[in-house]
Amino acid sequence: MAGKAVAQETVFALRETIARMEGKDIRAFDGSDDRADNIAALRDKRERLSFGIDVLDQALEGGLPLDGLTEIRTSAMKDASAASGFVLAVSALLQNPKEKLHELTVCGLPILWIADRLAVLEAGMPYALGIADFGLKPQAFLHARPRRLEDALWLAEAAAASGAFSMTVLEVCGNLKHFGLTESRRLSLRAKASGRPLFVLRQAGEEEASSADFRFLVETAPAANRYLTDGTVLGGSIGHSVFRLTLERSRNPAPFSLLLEWNSHDRRLSRVHAPAKSVPAVRPSAHSGPDFSALVDRSGVAAKLGTRLAFDRAS
Repeated sequence: MAGKAVAQETVFALRETIARMEGKDIRAFDGSDDRADNIAALRDKRERLSFGIDVLDQALEGGLPLDGLTEIRTSAMKDASAASGFVLAVSALLQNPKEKLHELTVCGLPILWIADRLAVLEAGMPYALGIADFGLKPQAFLHARPRRLEDALWLAEAAAASGAFSMTVLEVCGNLKHFGLTESRRLSLRAKASGRPLFVLRQAGEEEASSADFRFLVETAPAANRYLTDGTVLGGSIGHSVFRLTLERSRNPAPFSLLLEWNSHDRRLSRVHAPAKSVPAVRPSAHSGPDFSALVDRSGVAAKLGTRLAFDRAS
């Protein structure tokens, strides 16, 4: 019976995708108006995490769903730290939401971060002091490093189904052969059944078919300028972290991109309307003294080499 229900749900999801692509109502692909209305009503009642940024929350239909699968990827390994930082920022917002989450109580639950072996070798492991800087408790942050991908997938499914964690993060590297649409579908079903968010962090991976509600592309961006009290820019200093976030997968047909700044002091994300311009630091020259005087007779210049013929050594 469970397999039949999953198959029916998969067929309806495909019909709904086709209807959106053709600009039709989903009821045109299903004879039951009640079923379409129920699906729409359940979608509206889903618990969501608001970022407090109107344009982003509107693109996410009210916020990030907390009972499903969300994928975050990078196109190159150089952006691994930015993607990890964005996931930690979402974790901090989930632990201290601006709006009270009525049906989901996650404030006292730990976070589970699962990383496969290759992802740890390439991107490294979370650092306790860095986790605390995001406003998270290191003692409530659990990190698992399975030896095989199969073990990582099994652990992610079990953690999502248990409901014992406020959120589960599965970090993988690249597009793996044994992690496709079927495995993504299972993770999505476990997250929806338990009502807990599950994030797939794909480092240096390409776009592929997934059951995630949303997929983000995270890239590094220049840090914002740091201003003094008089409004001048403090040259040579490093401002708050900035991510370039692109919403690749959603119900909207066109990709959506914006710059987000993470303020580690206020523990919040804000939109950056223009990328920061580098401000060179005011530093004295390494050769602060006068220039060397020009040579008069140029006697110190080595003579130019003429034509030379190389012979083999006799001994």
